[in-house]
Amino acid sequence: MNAYRCTVAYEGTRYNGWQKQGNTSQTIQGKLEEMLSRQINEKIEVTGSGRTDAGVHALGQVFHFHCRAELFAADTEFELLTRFNQFLPGDIRILSIRTCDLRFHARLNALQKTYLYQIDISPFGNLFLRNTAHHIATELDYNAIKKAGEMLEGTHDFKSFCTNKRMKKSSIRTIYRIQIDMDNENDLLTFTFTGNGFLYNMVRIMSGTLIEIGLGLRTPDEITAILEGCDRGLAGHTAPAKGLFLVDVKY
Repeated sequence: MNAYRCTVAYEGTRYNGWQKQGNTSQTIQGKLEEMLSRQINEKIEVTGSGRTDAGVHALGQVFHFHCRAELFAADTEFELLTRFNQFLPGDIRILSIRTCDLRFHARLNALQKTYLYQIDISPFGNLFLRNTAHHIATELDYNAIKKAGEMLEGTHDFKSFCTNKRMKKSSIRTIYRIQIDMDNENDLLTFTFTGNGFLYNMVRIMSGTLIEIGLGLRTPDEITAILEGCDRGLAGHTAPAKGLFLVDVKY
């Protein structure tokens, strides 16, 4: 048996998320497994580093799979990528493929993830960002957002930033850095979150909370009470999926 580790990018606009589902063929995992099974001539099951929601995108999602075939026996990485991508939809691209240890697990071995949330702050909306950015025409308070972001950094119980009420595992996570960037030339505001792990919808809820602070609906000082309260009702709204990207996974 051989093991392979891949990096894949995708625009998630027309997909029902990463995880394959019995009632639809429109999932990233489903499309990858269908293509790989046909090209390798084996039943292939892929495991991703995480399950991105419907409408969420990825620049560097990682997945692994096992198969009997030795893929590099006759083809180079470039040749494999050329063939695989030829049979994938245009909004899914495998960027790399390499052999890995049979014990490697894309999700369980992940040590750090980085997500990006982007907001189109142009007056009328950039039509080229309509599927990949949340449009907010109202002016946002950059300094207030930046202050709140700094308060979210560190090790905290992020239960208030999770929509899974039935989660029994620990909701304590460490956020190494939240970088807030304003690109005035392109009317684009971005939040970059790097941490050792993220709860369900955590990045989108943090983004929604930062947006509300930027709109003046909340103050940065509320972050402490939100974290200590461990109550989803204390945090802001869940920002739309289309602005979110999984950027990178470290092992």
